[in-house]
Amino acid sequence: MEQSILKESTEDSIQESKNRIERFISNSSSSFILVGTFLLMLGAVSLFFILAPYFERIHLERMSSTWGIVLMIIGFSLLTIKLSFITYILFLYLKYKVVKPVSDSELPLCTVIVPAYNEGELVYKTLKSLVASDYPEEKLQIISIDDGSQDNTWEWMKKAQNELGNRVSIYQQPENRGKRHALYRGFKLGTGDVFITVDSDSIVLKDTLRTMASPFVVNQDCGAVAGNVRVLNSKKALIPRMLNVSFAFSFEFIRSAQSSLGSVLCTPGALSAYRREAVFNCLHDWINQTFMGEVSKIGEDRAMTNMILKQGYKVLFQRKAYVYTNIPERYKNLYKMFIRWERSNVRENIAMSRFAFGDFRKGAKGGTRILLLNQWLKMVLAYPAIILMLYFVVSYPVLFLSSTLAGIMVFSSMQAFFYAKKHSLSEAFWAYPYSVFYAFTLFWITPYAIVTAGRSGWLTRDLTKKQLKEQRVVAITS
Repeated sequence: MEQSILKESTEDSIQESKNRIERFISNSSSSFILVGTFLLMLGAVSLFFILAPYFERIHLERMSSTWGIVLMIIGFSLLTIKLSFITYILFLYLKYKVVKPVSDSELPLCTVIVPAYNEGELVYKTLKSLVASDYPEEKLQIISIDDGSQDNTWEWMKKAQNELGNRVSIYQQPENRGKRHALYRGFKLGTGDVFITVDSDSIVLKDTLRTMASPFVVNQDCGAVAGNVRVLNSKKALIPRMLNVSFAFSFEFIRSAQSSLGSVLCTPGALSAYRREAVFNCLHDWINQTFMGEVSKIGEDRAMTNMILKQGYKVLFQRKAYVYTNIPERYKNLYKMFIRWERSNVRENIAMSRFAFGDFRKGAKGGTRILLLNQWLKMVLAYPAIILMLYFVVSYPVLFLSSTLAGIMVFSSMQAFFYAKKHSLSEAFWAYPYSVFYAFTLFWITPYAIVTAGRSGWLTRDLTKKQLKEQRVVAITS
């Protein structure tokens, strides 16, 4: 007995030592990256002063040719448009107001749908967080659908049902047909007046469902609501830590501004809510949507948002409706996720353009069109930007590097300031490394997504044999 206790104590000590070493390495590497990023950007700014005569000579050479003058005019015009758009978004952000949660008696019947594919234990945690919500039990229906997973997802769903009883209903697709079909089945099974979709790797807070459902009660023009997505695994790896700042800015600043127009462009898969009537008005077109003759298997969230906007409904954002979701920790999985998102943007920008410039809604529509035009500007400039980048890398490498890093320092400061004011000063500095990381390793995503927009692979859900084996071991030991 004493030997057993001593062995356990020794193992605990070893594990604690390992954890301390991992934390030390993580903190050290984080500090190194932050310091290194700032040294790079300060070096870039210093180069402008040190090499000012050299840059001035380049400027004069370019100005001596018609082509150089044209490029400068175009560049200045684009910068003016960008700054004007940012100013407009800031104005809209300042107008944004959160819809306050309504009382229990006012809350509508709500169906929460959780599609799952190869999520393992995460779906179990998701379902437990949903049941722990403060939404009235008699008004809440929770449905989870296993979309033909290859791993032990179904076992974890059964475990959740065994523990939570009739609070959760689970279903299994006979084969993997894609997230859209799993959601479709959930919509058909749901009895609620409001549908809330939650990804199976996400955790909601206690008041999230109430906050998401409330806008439908106070605003009859509300057809959909986007939740506030935060990074769950931000402390586990470098990439999630960097993206945590970017996510906060994207949702709490950009979507807040879009919400002031009633035109949030995308209700995220991690957490969205829809009016039942709006969903069933477009459900047939949504499940049968095609692109370039192929059935659409990606972008179900943006597609649903578009189809609800097209009906004349408003799409809002609820800043206080938090969901924490896992994001890729490895570069390969990250760029696959971004490719999927950008392909969806290409498709749905085209779809939105077919109705956004018509009389799709009562009242003002100019703001919605500006948001769409900004999306198109990014797409249209993707290839010219790549060509110019390659030209400057070859012709003026020092100018390219210094100007790029200096630009990152200026534009990333807005994200950093926003995050520091709303959340944490120390974490806000990660806006800078992420921008450098994106500029030099992910710049190719949009151009690649444009030429491959017809592909529909999900890219990030398939498991390796090693992962499947590890999950089976976890299931057995649980």
